[in-house]
Amino acid sequence: MVLGKVRALAIYFDSLNENNLPVFSGGDLVSGRVVVEVTGDVRVKSLDITARGVAKVRWTESRNAGANTAYTQNYTEEVEYLHHYDTLIGEERDEDCPEEGVTVLHPGLHEFAFSFNLPQMALATSFEGKHGSVRYWVKAELHRPWLLPVKVKKEFIVFEHIDINTPLLLAPQAGTKEKTLCCWFCASGPISLSAKIERKGYTPGESIQIFAEVENCSSRVVVPKAALYQTQTFFAKGKGKEIQQLVSNVRGDPLPQGKSQSWEGKLLKIPPVSPSILDCPIIKVEYALMVYVDIPGGLNLSLSLPLVIGTIPLHACTTRTSSISSNCSTLSWLGLPERPEAPPSYSDLAISESHRQDYLQGCDRSDMEGEDRGSLLTYITEFRYLPPPLYSEVDPYPDPLEVQGTVEVRRPDTCPSR
Repeated sequence: MVLGKVRALAIYFDSLNENNLPVFSGGDLVSGRVVVEVTGDVRVKSLDITARGVAKVRWTESRNAGANTAYTQNYTEEVEYLHHYDTLIGEERDEDCPEEGVTVLHPGLHEFAFSFNLPQMALATSFEGKHGSVRYWVKAELHRPWLLPVKVKKEFIVFEHIDINTPLLLAPQAGTKEKTLCCWFCASGPISLSAKIERKGYTPGESIQIFAEVENCSSRVVVPKAALYQTQTFFAKGKGKEIQQLVSNVRGDPLPQGKSQSWEGKLLKIPPVSPSILDCPIIKVEYALMVYVDIPGGLNLSLSLPLVIGTIPLHACTTRTSSISSNCSTLSWLGLPERPEAPPSYSDLAISESHRQDYLQGCDRSDMEGEDRGSLLTYITEFRYLPPPLYSEVDPYPDPLEVQGTVEVRRPDTCPSR
């Protein structure tokens, strides 16, 4: 008998969203097919699939241990969310094959169905960060006698849904701060900032309506601004590593001495970003709206309003009254904002390359029988969100340092009466 070779091995998922992406949630059924194409009779010992979901963190730090010595410390941590194993070929013996435990695949295409349920527990949302990731994938391995196995991997996406239609996430967020600029024994007038947003929970694609008032009684020209930040925090070996990214921002007009400025629902658009990850023990993804006054030559006056980016948008039946009644007496100068624009379907938010390979992908046996190095890049379609601007690394446990400001001598200013 002239033996053939394995021409293609591929994995296809049965359930795809409108963007042809396999997207699931905790408890969902994941099903699909492993497709094998052979050019002749091929003896197979087994065809196995393994489904895994892993959150992994890794970074390195260099430390000096003396004048001429240094060492590198590795920080790694891993949490497993899914581990499923099944055998698609190998349990039954082929009667045409005299050798026990070996199945013969004849020339052509062969499909083998698989299915499994995701755990009902809270799963971490698929995520790619600078120092860690949360990935879910299915791996198929075709084992033949006396030959290296043929392997293929394919990733799928998991969302741990966050419903923003809860009292906690519908509650408004507000704050007030004031700052006086001092130069030696002379004090400039205060700068005051008050800000409020309609609720704490939002979904990508929505616009945050910002209500703020800034009063400048100092001698400097200041600029009110607002920015949405994403903070990624990674934990390993009792140490944390924090990455902060600017997601989007807006700015107001320059504010001269003695003037005030009001934002009556200034809009800040939320781009397609990863939802908040709050329950994973080694990776946190959090968001905050920073409303601040840019003060030239001095430290900014800022208010941080925490946000949660969810996956289930605001229901049409949810009224504005339920989201602001708990704080209607605070900052009475704020008006009721209009309803934000409806967010898009969440399936549109994942930014990914094509998950579909050619159905018949030719490859030589010598290519497929080698080590499984680089298989993640070769066979798994990467899951990516639209990246915000450049990273800025922040040590979450900094040493206290004294900050000395520039000394300026100015006449004291008084705020004009209103």
